[in-house]
Amino acid sequence: MKAIKTLAAVAALSLGLGAPAMAEDGVTDTEIKLGAAHDLSGIFAPFSVPTVKAINMYFDEVNAKGGVHGRKITYIIEDHGYQVPKAVQAGNKLINRDKIFAMFMTLGTPHNLALFKMMEPKGIPSVAPLSSARQMVDPPAPWKFMSNASYYDGIKTATEYLAKEQGKKTFCLMYLPTDFGKEIEMGVKDGAKASGAAFGIETQHKPDETDFSGALGKLNDAGCELVATALGISQTINVIATANKLGLKMEFLQSSAGFHTVVAKGLGAQGVTGGVWAASGWQDLEARVSQPEVAAWVKSYTEATGEKFPGTGALLGRSAAEMIVKALEAAGPDLTREGFIKAMETLDYDDPIVAAHVKYTADKHVGTTDIFISRVNNGSWELVETIK
Repeated sequence: MKAIKTLAAVAALSLGLGAPAMAEDGVTDTEIKLGAAHDLSGIFAPFSVPTVKAINMYFDEVNAKGGVHGRKITYIIEDHGYQVPKAVQAGNKLINRDKIFAMFMTLGTPHNLALFKMMEPKGIPSVAPLSSARQMVDPPAPWKFMSNASYYDGIKTATEYLAKEQGKKTFCLMYLPTDFGKEIEMGVKDGAKASGAAFGIETQHKPDETDFSGALGKLNDAGCELVATALGISQTINVIATANKLGLKMEFLQSSAGFHTVVAKGLGAQGVTGGVWAASGWQDLEARVSQPEVAAWVKSYTEATGEKFPGTGALLGRSAAEMIVKALEAAGPDLTREGFIKAMETLDYDDPIVAAHVKYTADKHVGTTDIFISRVNNGSWELVETIK
């Protein structure tokens, strides 16, 4: 009888009956590992560096209170310097050596796309990538979650708005010929077509390019009234400041990748007071510092970092950190990727940090779809229009 019981137990174990559940990668009784490949040393470091600071600040607060269901969050960061091969190396380490539970806020469109190839076979969730390319959720997959309206939707909508409300008739483009740049290209071309405006010419650029006077001359000769850009942060400031110094009358349109406090402040310091527009899925922080929750966070961030004011990257990091913690809490103590994905699809709340409503469902993996059109006004971003 004892032998029969033993054989039955062995059979049950072989079928997984009565056996303890296999531990999910990146989850123990005391820890949840999240990972990201960021640009801490390249052209989009002004996004990544403050993003990481704000995320770690929020996670530290959560961990100090006991974590999420008794588990503390560990955020493992690798620097890719905006280079895809380095991003692949980073992703390989995070996925196969560190065995992260989810990829959280990796920066860059081509970088995320490269990592998706490694993440998909294992069903590793991609949460709030620091890219607004449509490819972050398209084609749809249960494990893909994006924070804000896409570059394409923002630029297309803003192009139509500027054609109709500002009378712009000829749109042009300066861009990095990457997946990111191509999204901006399609957005401005489709927006011009939809509004009955013309698309003039485009100029392609390299990530390390610094002299844009020749390209600006071509754009001016082509009669460009509004130039959309898809460049690095310092490049964006350089381009617009150079156009201003040359006395060119053209105006500029940024995607959410250029909607950055550093851009407005940098242009203001160089005497550019207007003529710069942006379309994004969140509102700039500076105009909202009187709001209690915003003021409290700004105070804690500046005291912790010694910085005068949190920039756009910090805003996005803080917002996304709260979002993923809400999902981890909703997933319950028996944390699995499947349970986490289902929890993400129940999130529905107002986010005062980005000044938008966040809502995910099983059929909607983009948190906020509102588009905010802003313009530079004497060194600050000023909200002009909200398009639902």
